[in-house]
Amino acid sequence: MKFRSTTGYIAAPDLAVAVNAAVVLGRPLLVKGEPGTGKTELARQVSASLGMELIEWHVKSTTRAQQGLYEYDAVSRLRDSQLGEARVHDVQNYIRRGKLWQAFDAPERVVLLIDEIDKADIEFPNDLLQELDRMEFHVYETGETVKARQRPVVIITSNNEKELPDAFLRRCFFHYIRFPDADTLAAIIRVHFPEIKEKLLAAALTGFFAIRETPGLKKKPSTSEVLDWLKLILAEDLAPEDLARDARHLLPRLHGALLKSEQDVQLFERLAFMSRENR
Repeated sequence: MKFRSTTGYIAAPDLAVAVNAAVVLGRPLLVKGEPGTGKTELARQVSASLGMELIEWHVKSTTRAQQGLYEYDAVSRLRDSQLGEARVHDVQNYIRRGKLWQAFDAPERVVLLIDEIDKADIEFPNDLLQELDRMEFHVYETGETVKARQRPVVIITSNNEKELPDAFLRRCFFHYIRFPDADTLAAIIRVHFPEIKEKLLAAALTGFFAIRETPGLKKKPSTSEVLDWLKLILAEDLAPEDLARDARHLLPRLHGALLKSEQDVQLFERLAFMSRENR
């Protein structure tokens, strides 16, 4: 089985090649790109396309690598021992399986998503090197070694907030999701809004790319944000003419879906003011 675009997800040819190469090599696929370019959704679509269960591990700044393997609840065991609970004699009752353990122990091959790995501490990727490479880990409390029944398809996403260690990168197949060009973005929009009229789509894309290319913009709007913007446009039943911007008012209609910081809103307000001054 090979991954390709689905009815609900447009995958660029190079992205499909990267997914399939990582599957063949048995290496984690490290996907980087701007926030909102569909990195997390990629794992869900790979899962659906290949007919595999998806296990999602969403990383936070406080997440530790050990949590992905298992956690031993020593506090609960101590409390139960004080209460004379019979379950205290079996340490297995206090082992909580993490997402990697779930993926390794699954009866069928699964897709494991490790989402936004760059949010965690810099040592987090290094702490998973052996486990992702050998597909096994040791449980010290029970003395058992957990080995993967089947090697899961591992997809790791990063927003490039911090550099990842070279030793970790060496074990991954890397792909950077570039922002889609106008034709690809139009195809993505048609998947989500199949009834959209071509004139409205053309006007929206013209305005959207004009915003993205504005010099000095702090945060460029992403794919997910243009989809939100178009959903509002269709809900308001706006016409293509309503999306046109004149020199006196450069802020786009419903700009709150696209501009996500006061600096960017002020930038467009300054550009509008300078345009009026030059008239």
